[in-house]
Amino acid sequence: MKERESLGSRLGFILLSAGCAIGIGNVWRFPYITGQYGGGFFVLIYILFLLIMGIPIITMEYSVGRASRKSILPAFRKLEPKGSHWHLWGYVAMAGNYVILMFYSVISGWLLYYFICMVRGDFDGGDTAAIEAKFQAMMANPKILIGSMLAVMIITTLVCAFSLQGSVEKISKFMMIALLVIMVILGIRAVTLPGASKGISFYLKPDISKVTKHGARGIWDTVYAALNQSFFTLSIGMGGMEIYGSYIGKERSLTGEAVIVAALDTFVALVAGLIVFPACFAYGISPDSGPSLIFLTLPRVFSTMPNGRLWGSLFFLFLFFAAESTMIGVFENDVSFSIDLKGMTRGKAALISGIVITVCSIPCALGFNVWSGVHLLGAGKNIMDVEDFFVSTICLPVGSLIFTLFCAQKYGWGFDNYLKEVNTGDGLKMPRRLSWYFRYVLPALVGFLAVYGIVTYFM
Repeated sequence: MKERESLGSRLGFILLSAGCAIGIGNVWRFPYITGQYGGGFFVLIYILFLLIMGIPIITMEYSVGRASRKSILPAFRKLEPKGSHWHLWGYVAMAGNYVILMFYSVISGWLLYYFICMVRGDFDGGDTAAIEAKFQAMMANPKILIGSMLAVMIITTLVCAFSLQGSVEKISKFMMIALLVIMVILGIRAVTLPGASKGISFYLKPDISKVTKHGARGIWDTVYAALNQSFFTLSIGMGGMEIYGSYIGKERSLTGEAVIVAALDTFVALVAGLIVFPACFAYGISPDSGPSLIFLTLPRVFSTMPNGRLWGSLFFLFLFFAAESTMIGVFENDVSFSIDLKGMTRGKAALISGIVITVCSIPCALGFNVWSGVHLLGAGKNIMDVEDFFVSTICLPVGSLIFTLFCAQKYGWGFDNYLKEVNTGDGLKMPRRLSWYFRYVLPALVGFLAVYGIVTYFM
């Protein structure tokens, strides 16, 4: 039997895990959702959920991966009690990993296209109206959306086709380090813009009145959005972290590694907000204007900066790196499925997965133009909304519940096995005295909010 590939360093493991988590969820989704749900109050709840739910579930995924040395479906099959059927969730998780790339690839293509526009100087001297017109023109052009998506998929497939250490690990490490450096520089620049203090106040000062004006429903919607975002940004519930756990040794305990990854993920999300919100208030852009916020705000910022074209080009390049690191992280899961279940070579598994995802991404790209009249989940819900619903409202929270029950209950893998694995090695330990929280409170919280999300989506 061929020996399973492994990562070459602890830094590689941390940055690959962080790269899988850090991406669109931080620099695209987090700022506009924060704007929609009242700024600082949402941020506080989001951080709370990361601490009490996100980090524990990351450790569970890592533990299942390291104990089994396999991807999610065969991992459950190996660790589950005889006669049980926990592994069936693996099929749903596999589907989720494919679906998420069907819209991640399209959005990553937007970022790649914006990078090209920045290099060409298309935004130089443009006001808000001109930049918005550029964005709308991009969305209305199927050739641009499909072409940029295809470029993203070719890059992703090539990176994952060669080797884990020599290609996936090295390229992801470079992209993550570059991303962190450039975001800090741009964050400093954004907070020094005229009027930036109002944006910082909106972002970091809790104002519950913005939530309670919608009554109890407003509070619950905000709480659920924060929980959902913590799952979405960390890529937990579908094996995104489990796969990297399967590639590491037992030298380090897993709680400390999970804390570092969550801290990096949160750092990028918070800095993304410090770039976007001060710029919103500096240039009169509504902070709750939706997913296009980052595509309208940042080009305007760069148009006012000395050497703005250079900085804008670098930002959208590294913003693309953030999205691409998630693409690589999730795509690696898809490659691993084929290797573990079908015994394929890495190159063949990457090629087949790349073709399937590319073809299945086309409807999402067409959903903004040619197929914009297709509404599968009600009025105003395009094809991307359907895919996002399946991933972020079903797969991530339900998958997190499955991992919680599997690792904490005696009819699953069990809390003792989980605790032994998570605490093996040097570093921060998970206390046994928290067993009551893992067995009862955590499943109740995740289960309730998973059901709440599905029910309220259609209300």
